Amino acid sequence: MTADFPNLTVVHHPLVQHKLTWLRSTDTNTDSFRNLLREVSQMLVYEATRDLPTELQAITTPITTMDSPVISGKKLCLVSILRAGNGMLDGILAVLPLARVGHIGLYRDPETLEPVEYYFKVPADIAERQVIVVDPMLATGNSAVAAIDRIKEAGCASIKLISLLAAPEGVANMLKHHPDVHIVTASLDSHLNDHGYIVPGLGDAGDRIFGTV
Repeated sequence: MTADFPNLTVVHHPLVQHKLTWLRSTDTNTDSFRNLLREVSQMLVYEATRDLPTELQAITTPITTMDSPVISGKKLCLVSILRAGNGMLDGILAVLPLARVGHIGLYRDPETLEPVEYYFKVPADIAERQVIVVDPMLATGNSAVAAIDRIKEAGCASIKLISLLAAPEGVANMLKHHPDVHIVTASLDSHLNDHGYIVPGLGDAGDRIFGTV
């Protein structure tokens, strides 16, 4: 957390920052970008799930019996903001293989920078689950705010957001509209440029994931 943004955790781990450097670089090709994003997503979800509740369960090891912790409480649901959020799913599902997955399709109007929804599909029991929204870039924050509006309309009250990069404008926007939603990111970058891109950023995450630059 930071003094300005109590809703934000920046993961400063050296491995995260090392891989983020290569995600930013224009020398990184599509295949490498996907692999790096998958790896960093796994590291970020460790932080995002740090406070999951546990309970003790009796097990037998090859040596003896013991009471050992297992995750308890609400089941998890990952919600990907299309299309770039899908680039984070494989890595996170490798860590949380039993999580359900939902998708929200939003695109940003190039003139207004406001989100336009074109797809919404989440598990029927999402209100009973803890939701982790995934989107590599928290720029203006308008898409994330709109996505979380829809998730709350579906009855969910336990929500976090994982983004690879965040701009101060986007974090502030989330804090204004959804102060209860905690954000986990690898970097709080400097600012947004006139086109709404994060600076220094890494360009358009969706284009770099899918090779549509």
